[in-house]
Amino acid sequence: MTNILLAEWDTPFGLAPFDRISDDDFAPAFEAAMAEDLAEVEKVANSTEPPTFENTIEGMMRTGAALDQVAGTFYSVAGADSNDAREALMRDIAPKLSAHSSAIYSNQALFQRIQTVWEARETLDLTSEQARVLMLMHRNFVRAGAALDGDDGARMTAVKGRLAELGTAFTQNLLADERSWFMELSEADMEGLPGFVISALRGAGEERDLGPCVTLSRSVITPFLQFSPRRDLRQKAFAAWAARGANGGKTDNRDIAAETLKLRQERAELLGYADFASFKLETEMAGDAGSVRDLLMQVWTPAKAAALADQSVLEEMLHADGIEGPLEPWDWRYYAEKRRQAEHDLDEGAVKPYFQLEKMIEAAFACSERLFGLSFAPLDVPLYHPDCRAWEVKRDGETVAVFIGDYFARGSKRSGAWCSAMRAQRKFPDVQIPIVVNVCNFAKGNPALLSYDDARTLFHEFGHALHQMLSDVTYEMVSGTSVARDFVELPSQLYEHWLEVPEVLSTYATHYETGEAMPQDLLDKVLAAATYDMGFQTVEYVASAMVDLEFHSGPAPADPMQKQAEVLENMGLPRAIVMRHATPQFAHVFAGDGYSSGYYSYMWSEVMDADAFAAFEEAGGAFDAQMAERLEEFILSKGGSVEAEVLYTKFRGRMPGVDALLKGRGLAA
Repeated sequence: MTNILLAEWDTPFGLAPFDRISDDDFAPAFEAAMAEDLAEVEKVANSTEPPTFENTIEGMMRTGAALDQVAGTFYSVAGADSNDAREALMRDIAPKLSAHSSAIYSNQALFQRIQTVWEARETLDLTSEQARVLMLMHRNFVRAGAALDGDDGARMTAVKGRLAELGTAFTQNLLADERSWFMELSEADMEGLPGFVISALRGAGEERDLGPCVTLSRSVITPFLQFSPRRDLRQKAFAAWAARGANGGKTDNRDIAAETLKLRQERAELLGYADFASFKLETEMAGDAGSVRDLLMQVWTPAKAAALADQSVLEEMLHADGIEGPLEPWDWRYYAEKRRQAEHDLDEGAVKPYFQLEKMIEAAFACSERLFGLSFAPLDVPLYHPDCRAWEVKRDGETVAVFIGDYFARGSKRSGAWCSAMRAQRKFPDVQIPIVVNVCNFAKGNPALLSYDDARTLFHEFGHALHQMLSDVTYEMVSGTSVARDFVELPSQLYEHWLEVPEVLSTYATHYETGEAMPQDLLDKVLAAATYDMGFQTVEYVASAMVDLEFHSGPAPADPMQKQAEVLENMGLPRAIVMRHATPQFAHVFAGDGYSSGYYSYMWSEVMDADAFAAFEEAGGAFDAQMAERLEEFILSKGGSVEAEVLYTKFRGRMPGVDALLKGRGLAA
């Protein structure tokens, strides 16, 4: 029988038939799809016809359909619902996929055809998107080492293969540490905790057939650190959280980080770059490490000042409780929450009942309907986990996408939140609507209640989804989120602003028991406290971004942990704050090279998102129809078909400065 993963699916919208897919199908499907892809590529490379855009560049666009189908299905499942078989296959397939990619990028006959088309580009009468695709494909081949020969080419293949293995191992080690640790609590241990935290702890324990537990899921440990009056338990939980990936033994990531940095440096040098940051940032909006460093330090100085002032206040509160010594990292969230309750009269325990997951999903959908005319209808289709839900997305009666939401934390899911596309939008070689997945890690409940930060995360990931769903390009290579890394966070961070719109909160922030809207005085407090503790949040983020940048600027450090310590000491990191992501758990940087030298991207994009939302406010308000049209026309629909800076300038008329960001974070003087 034909492997189901290689068949043409007769399912609604071409969704993967998850009810008919077995883990045993994936390995043979990958092998067959890679072989088919190589044969298709060889046919393009060995054509006897003179190279043209159509037979070479578009010819490459016609290859790999089976591999895309298999990989799109597998990786959507593997990150969100892992098991032993899937983890083993990830370890096995990563170097094979890397070798497969290297075989294509090192195909000299193919590269020579692409080079010929590139050199003739001025005579080809290409559309602007075709010219962009040609440039990107040529650049990708050069940056992958296609111009290398002999030993250097072979070494590049080996380096990339090993990096793929290391990224997979890093991810699985981190997941193993997060999955294995828990702290069971007695009823006495939970005294003083609000009901929603106790509910989350009980839910985490039920997943393990135990009593109430603290786990290393962010949606469980963060509120525990925020509300538990038991300093001893906070310290124990924080120590486990901070030690992920650095516990010794087979799941320790420190050696993996060191080898990764060394190999990235070698990869850059093989291509003629001084260091990996120079290689990586060449294609980003920032351009070079100096520009990134300047941005981060412009933000660091006021953020650090605010954090140090807050640290003094929180330490006084600690001493007032009869505890001697300095404020520690496991104290910050607890005393910051007490201070917020005192100064803003804002108790998260009173706020959280108004943030029902169902209502926040409804809010995200409703905002997109008002802005872009989208509608969402539930779909009854098999998905990869019972927690997942799917919707058909329409506009003007036409289906434009399928959206899948996977919102709850579980032991089989890696931490964090992300957006991925099982299938991206394109018009060539056939019309294809996107299938987009948002994955989050919210605590289960009946109903599921979110923190305000959780709600922001939901809107953030949905902003990425809109970038995929509203894409309107010809070639998949430049579709949706296929943009510069420091531009990709603009749509997601921009969409967070709609959660803060008063009419959105007054409509959708309703009490889960009474159905009543959030009282105006409470709504005012929520909005007034939106920048509360922003010194802490900014410092922990910028510290991580700067460590990432310095890891990749200059020679690779022999001991990344020592380098991390040196960078943080030079920055003067306040003692009660740690990096948001310490090196052994910094999956953005070490689980693959997507955000390596690029963790700063969130802040680079925030400079634009603060300015972009200001454009709405300066026009007719958050739902101004003309601004929404401009946002879709110049940013959301264009993907990577035009340079990011050009797109933003078309939308706004200019590039922004850092002032709007500092004002938005409450850090402006």
